[in-house]
Amino acid sequence: MIKDMTVTDDSQDTRTHKIFRALDEISYAFDLSRPIWLDATVADFKRYAKTRFTADNFVEDIDFDYLELQVLEED
Repeated sequence: MIKDMTVTDDSQDTRTHKIFRALDEISYAFDLSRPIWLDATVADFKRYAKTRFTADNFVEDIDFDYLELQVLEED
C-alpha cells in the first residue's frame, strides 16, 4: 500500500452522493484525475461495497496498480 485515506461523511445526503464526494476528495488529496466508473467497476461496487479503479479507469497515466474504494458503514 502506498497511501490510504478515510473520508467520513455524516451528512443526510444519499449514499451515492456521499460516495461521489468522497471520491472527489480522495482524487484531490492524491492529486489524481477523477476515475471513470466502468460497468465492471459499478458491478463490483454494487456487489461488495468495494471496487478497484485500475489504469483503465483513468484518463491520465497513473504510477500505481489501482485505487481501491471501500464503504465502511458503522451502525
